[in-house]
Amino acid sequence: MKNQRIIPIRKNFRRFLSLPMALLPVLMLASCTANQEEDTKPNIVVIFCDDLGYGDLGTFGHPTIRTPNLDQMAEEGQKWTNFYVGASVCTPSRAALITGRLPIRNGMNGNRRVLFPNSIGGLQDSEITIAEAVKEVGYATACVGKWHLGHLPEYLPTNHGFDSYFGIPYSNDMDRVKGDLKDPEYLSFNVPLMRNEEIIERPAVQTTITKRYTEESIQFIKENKDQAFFLYLAHNLPHIPLFTSEEFVDTSIRGLYGDVIEEIDWSVGQIIKTLRSEGLAENTMVVFTSDNGPWLVFEQDGGSAGLLRDGKGTTWEGGMREPTIFWWPEKIQPGVITDMGATMDIFPTVCKLTGAEFPSDRIMDGVDLTQTLLDEKPSPRNTIFYYRGREIYAVRSGMYKAHFITENVYTKDHIRTEHETPLLFHLGHDPSEKYNIAEDHPDVIAEIMIVMEQHKAKLVIPDSQLDRKK
Repeated sequence: MKNQRIIPIRKNFRRFLSLPMALLPVLMLASCTANQEEDTKPNIVVIFCDDLGYGDLGTFGHPTIRTPNLDQMAEEGQKWTNFYVGASVCTPSRAALITGRLPIRNGMNGNRRVLFPNSIGGLQDSEITIAEAVKEVGYATACVGKWHLGHLPEYLPTNHGFDSYFGIPYSNDMDRVKGDLKDPEYLSFNVPLMRNEEIIERPAVQTTITKRYTEESIQFIKENKDQAFFLYLAHNLPHIPLFTSEEFVDTSIRGLYGDVIEEIDWSVGQIIKTLRSEGLAENTMVVFTSDNGPWLVFEQDGGSAGLLRDGKGTTWEGGMREPTIFWWPEKIQPGVITDMGATMDIFPTVCKLTGAEFPSDRIMDGVDLTQTLLDEKPSPRNTIFYYRGREIYAVRSGMYKAHFITENVYTKDHIRTEHETPLLFHLGHDPSEKYNIAEDHPDVIAEIMIVMEQHKAKLVIPDSQLDRKK
């Protein structure tokens, strides 16, 4: 871009010198301003919910949950309707987002599925996170909220590229000492609230946790408004147990679950409002999504996957396709994107936008989405691998998805079925995965099996950190 501006000046150098001297300072100032704008690095904010369903937002079709801030964010930005996570449960999904790699590559995909308070493993130091990448190019970094990639000191956010951490280090239903998940009191859960490596409150007062995460995020934005920053805000909610601030109690037609979602929407609104008031909106990309689908076993206390099948813990669409919004005024081209994307794509996209180095010493699973975001070009992603634990259960290639193994949500009576002839669905025609068309398209199944075998051939599977416990 710089050379493109210099060439015409060289071609017209004599005419440039013939301009009145009074105009030269103006032209020089304009040139400097243009260079400063070109060199300005965008701020990045990633807002990550916990167990939010595909159908839980107004803009994604929920008839009674009011999400005006997210609806406006989607109208001004891009709403992605085929956006996926790396796993259908918390820990491996978060590892996929933060490293840009499938959990099978970074040791965060094991038989135990998620980390617990008695786990001694976590995200290894050898992994490179988004925070570490952008710190190398001068970014301030903060993690606010749920981490769930290891609660021991060596695995906390402050040892993975974040300048600061404020949040609950794992799921909000862990360390349960009494009570019912469906009728909770915060005292029933002895989860710690941490600042950096220190526990500052135990049990964490979860009735105010969304509000406090929001306040912490806003403070970070204001304190770092004069430099580039990366904020990772990972809500503990709407994961069961459900908690909401006093101001949001009984405000939603949807009940307590709706109260929780509407407070998260309020939180998003406060962050967007802060970015606007601080003059940062047009230089900040905000991404909103979730770690996996709704926890359907809790019925009305869980969310909704909308027209998608099943939810959390499964490799059906409702478990791994998430409501996703990208927002960046005057930069991102507004619209509804039906192409595929994934949370792993956030890493290479951020690297491209910030000038950070994209890791070249390992296999990365994300693709750069900047041309889709900024220029409305097709997404380069064409494939999704649906892992459960350390096995591939399904593969999506283009509009077709083949299920090789199906299993319902992890309960005592869960049923695992290995299909001799894989199930096949056309997700463009049948996003609810109701109509198996395998009999009519053996050629498509054969092509998808080739894609899967090529993927498996490149796997080097590390020891799982999830299976380590005290």
